[in-house]
Order: sequence, then structure tokens, then C-alpha cells
Amino acid sequence: MPQEIELKLVLPATTAETFASSGLLPGKPTQQDLEASYFDTPDQSLLAAGISLRIRRSGSERIQTIKRADTSGTGLFSRSEWEMSVQDDTPVSDHRMPLRDASRAVIPAFEVKVERLTWLVEDDAASIELVLDRGAVIAGERQSPVCEIELELKRGEPTAIFALARSIAEVHPVRLGVMSKAERGYALLGPARKAFKADPIRLDPAASSAEAFQALAGLCVRQYRLNEIRLLEASAPEALHQARVSLRRLRSALAIFKPVLADEQVPHFQAEFRWLTAILGEARDLDVLVERAAPGDLKVQLQAAREQAYANIKTAIDSSRVRGLLLDFAQWLAIGDWLNAEATQTLRATPAKAFAKGSLHSLRKRVKKRGAALDTLSDEQRHEVRKAAKRLRYGAEFFGTLFSSGKRARRYRKFTGSLEHLQDQLGALNDLAAAPHVLERLGLTDQAGADGLLAHGKRSKLLHASQQAYADLVDRKSFWS
Repeated sequence: MPQEIELKLVLPATTAETFASSGLLPGKPTQQDLEASYFDTPDQSLLAAGISLRIRRSGSERIQTIKRADTSGTGLFSRSEWEMSVQDDTPVSDHRMPLRDASRAVIPAFEVKVERLTWLVEDDAASIELVLDRGAVIAGERQSPVCEIELELKRGEPTAIFALARSIAEVHPVRLGVMSKAERGYALLGPARKAFKADPIRLDPAASSAEAFQALAGLCVRQYRLNEIRLLEASAPEALHQARVSLRRLRSALAIFKPVLADEQVPHFQAEFRWLTAILGEARDLDVLVERAAPGDLKVQLQAAREQAYANIKTAIDSSRVRGLLLDFAQWLAIGDWLNAEATQTLRATPAKAFAKGSLHSLRKRVKKRGAALDTLSDEQRHEVRKAAKRLRYGAEFFGTLFSSGKRARRYRKFTGSLEHLQDQLGALNDLAAAPHVLERLGLTDQAGADGLLAHGKRSKLLHASQQAYADLVDRKSFWS
């Protein structure tokens, strides 16, 4: 049996017709007009439990499906699903369904209407079902267009599904898909979101270190893609911030799990994600300065520079380089050579909790060592302390649920609270340090009002606050020991 793996790609609606007639696809597809009703309780308790319940209609056939969201992050490639035939549009619960009370007090929440085209792409090595869905998710007067490709491996090695995806990407501007139709529907039921914070992390206590990395990296990719969508639509500072957070978290995961990975691909991915982070960072630096600048010529010039920086972001994330990077990373994450390397076999199988203890101890030790005597450090040295503190915070967030009982949970809250406070102070200092470099790069150092952006008077206060935050963190008991 092939490894169970599915891959979703999103496609611009304007290129769907071209794709459907592409020479990549064999013969004529089968065609279905599908309609589905999604259900939930009035207080959306199924959504809160990470469950979607739908009844799909195709002709006279009715299929009820329950899907369970994968908070581990591996849902980039697959998710749990249960199906059964039903007589009408009323949900049914019995022994065949994992949710016994699925029909209790549920009401229609939204609908999905799509035209589905299905091809079977196969050769001697593999058989892959390719589905193209075109249509919309509908909730009352609001709609969200759907144009997506789903690839499911029926026979052969998993590399085949990524090879087909890459062949498609060479001809059509597809992107890695991370949103289900159910998520699109629920998004229509509330106010439009400006940005997406990281999803909650719930690592399985029995997970290995390799499984933990796959879960965490998958969640980082998902957060990036959700915010990338917003950045393609508009110059949104909130989405920009969260996209940068997702990339920093991903780079931290690669660094923390480096002993487990031991793969020559890791430096390549680190370099590419660093490049993308830097492009996003240029706009973020200008967001900070524009917000602080007083009305006048300097603010106008900074706003113009910010508009150009956001245009550069759109050019970058709309490029084949970024689209291909995410597809390459998804393949490496799911089936990369690092999963079979003999040199790291024992470490990959190490329980995530044991790996976490060693990693968090090392990360904390680095912050303590680098952060001593903060007031005597150079801006560059304080920036290194900030990066070390940030990596420790992400590590704490990654592994926190593995140490969530009683006393450890209280220690976790206090520890991460102190860590967040230190990050805030160091971040404010870093903004002050970055300001003169940004102004110099733009040739605005001598502009009226530029000196006010340097805010020299704030520096001593921030240094003092940073020292206090550092001392508070050092005094905190670790939550993992």
C-alpha cells in the first residue's frame, strides 16, 4: 500500500480553464456538480472541537462526512475523515461515526457549491487522482471563491505526487493550499480577519522528536501561507507582522531541531527563509517609522518608501522562487532524506519531551550568558541577545503542552510572561537602533524631523527596563525540569 498522502494546491480562477485543457492531464475528466451543507451548533461547538460535519449532494446521493482537524500540523498532507451514506439532508449519528452526538442541536452553517473535474494520472510507477474544484463557499450574502487542486496518491511512492505538483507549477502559478472549505465557510460567518496568529500547538505526549518537528514546521508553514494570502490582497501591516513571526518560528524550529535533521538541505532552506524574512523586514521597519513620524515632508517620503517596500513584498511572494520554495519544503518535510538518515535514527526516535528538556536548557543557558550586563553591550550584541530570547520563547511555545500539568503549567505562564516582557524591551531598543540605518539608506538623515525618530531620550529608559526584565527571567524557575 502507498503511504497515505494528499496535497492541496490553490490556483488563480483566471487560469482554471487553461489548466483544465492542459496537456499535463490525460483525456477527458469525469465531471460532477457537488453541493454540500455544513452544520454546527448555534455556539459553534464543533468548530471549537476541531471538527467539521457536512452532507454532500451529488444527484440523488447523499454522503455525510466528518473531518477532524489536525492541530499537529501534518494536515498539510492528510487529515482524519469518516464517511457514510444518508437518506436526506439531516445529519445522522451512530456507531459508524466518531462523533456520536453529531446530529444533536446542529443547524446549517454554510454551503459549498463546486464543479468537480477528476482525472486519474498514472504510469507504471504511480497512480494519482487529481481533482479540480471550481465554485464558491456561501454563507448568507457572503461568498468566497474556490479554485483548488487536490492530489491523492493511489499507488506508488510519495515522490510521485510532488513530481506531478512540480510539473503543474512549472506551467501554472499554483501555491501550497492550507485552508479547507470548512475553514473558508467559518471565516465568512464572522468579521474579516486582518491577520492570522499561530495556531494552538498540542503535541502528542507520545510523539518522537521527528514527529514533533514535522508538526511544528507544518503549523509554521500554514501560518505563513494564511498571512501571505492577506499580503497579496493588500498592504496589511498586521499580516506582515504575523508572516514575519511565522518565518522566524520556522527558522527557529530548523535551528532547534538541527541535531535531528542533519540534512544538507537545511542550510538551503534557512538561507531562503532568511532572504524572505529580510524582504518583509524592510517594510516592517518603515511601518514603525511612519507611525512615529510627525505630519510633514519626512512622513510623506517614508510613506512612499513603505509603498515601494510593500510592492517589493508582493513581487517576491508572487514569484516562482517563493511558490517553489514552499512546495520544496513541504516535500522535504513529508518525505525528505532526513527521515531515513542512519546517523540520526536514534535521535529522531527520541521522545519529544526528552528532546525538549535538553533543547530548552541549552536555549536558556544561551540567553543567560549573552544577556549579562545588557547596558554595556553594543547594539549588535543586544540584537544577538534578542534573537536568543526569541528562540527560547518559540521553543517554550513549541514544547509547552508537553509540560502542562499543575505546577509546571503555572511555571510556564510565569516564565513565558517574563520572556515576552524581555522581548518587548529588546525589540523597542532594536527599533531605535534600526532607525538611523533606515534613514541613511533612504537618504533622509538630514530631513527635518529625522532626529526626532531617533528618540535618544528613550534609550536609557529602555535599557533599564531590559535589565529588569532580564533579571526577572533569570530568577524564574524552568517549567521543564
